[in-house]
Amino acid sequence: MATDYDAPRRSEADELAEDSLEELKARRNETQSGVVDVDEDATAENFELPGADLSGLSGEDLTVKVVPKQADEFTCSVCFLVHHRSRLAEESGGQLICRDCA
Repeated sequence: MATDYDAPRRSEADELAEDSLEELKARRNETQSGVVDVDEDATAENFELPGADLSGLSGEDLTVKVVPKQADEFTCSVCFLVHHRSRLAEESGGQLICRDCA
């Protein structure tokens, strides 16, 4: 079959523009439905986080070693995070503020 590459191309948008109003209304009513597809198996419990293997955590307690604030660290008075002294942006009235919050 020969193809005429010089002929103007027709897209679906061109075809829809030429349809009558009655045809468009009929198509709209056919494609719309009041029924919502709900997959019973697709609950939040079935979603898996990428790279997170939580299968071995059933019944186990997680232990985290908490280290007290060091002498070269401060607590930001805005975000309340502990930062190294190099992250100190300003000190006003005894309030230490980190670079992120300044």
